[in-house]
Amino acid sequence: MARGDQREIDARIQRYYGGVFDEGARLTTRSPQGPVEFLRTQEIIRERVASGRVIDIGGGAGVHARALQDAGYAVELIDPVPRHVEQARDAGIRARIADARDLPFGEAEFDAALMLGPLYHLAARTERLRALREAARVVRPGGFVFAAGLSRFIAFGRATLGRPVPEPFPEEWVALAARGEPAEGMRFPAGHFHSAEELDEEVGSSGLEVDAVLGVEGPCGTVLESLDTAGEELVEAALVMARASASIPAIRDLSAHLIAVARVPS
Repeated sequence: MARGDQREIDARIQRYYGGVFDEGARLTTRSPQGPVEFLRTQEIIRERVASGRVIDIGGGAGVHARALQDAGYAVELIDPVPRHVEQARDAGIRARIADARDLPFGEAEFDAALMLGPLYHLAARTERLRALREAARVVRPGGFVFAAGLSRFIAFGRATLGRPVPEPFPEEWVALAARGEPAEGMRFPAGHFHSAEELDEEVGSSGLEVDAVLGVEGPCGTVLESLDTAGEELVEAALVMARASASIPAIRDLSAHLIAVARVPS
């Protein structure tokens, strides 16, 4: 199969999240980066949506969904990985197996939609736009869609820094930097890496009205991911930096995760 074949990526998603990687631990105990990502994401959502019915699309083990439900939101979760759906149900979340590109809900059923994973597992722009349009379809006019991407800048740095620079650049490096295409042989089942500007453009092209594209963890996130533990003061300092740099062009791309905050047109 060709690089970027979605059927192969979908199969890798099942293998990776079904038995190799614990997505629930990623946001909680795997490294200090996870709690910073979690807290900033929750802040971004709650600053704009104070209550209501939320669909968590590709919501993994339900970490975000459970936090919102505990705060009084009505949450439903869908995910293509059976293990994730079981974990979410065990956490008390209404969850079912489904695909972001074909949501099992009617129009305008929710006040907000979270897409904190699907876009970076979809290789083709057409598939990403399809998923975004599905999220917009099930959210009421004026409601919010929060769509996450993985930073292309961070991915390129991880792939290239700390090693000799070949001349000419390998084609895989060019493909990643220019088009956001993951390198072959990655364990993580990535489909695409975004720049903040590309994420803005794609979400707008789906028919949503983009309010902002924000960096999530900020420039300290990569450092925190390399640590086993970090004290409260270090985590709080990282949060201060993340908030301060969230909307600054170029600097926001130093966050491993980007979030487009968008509205369904009235």
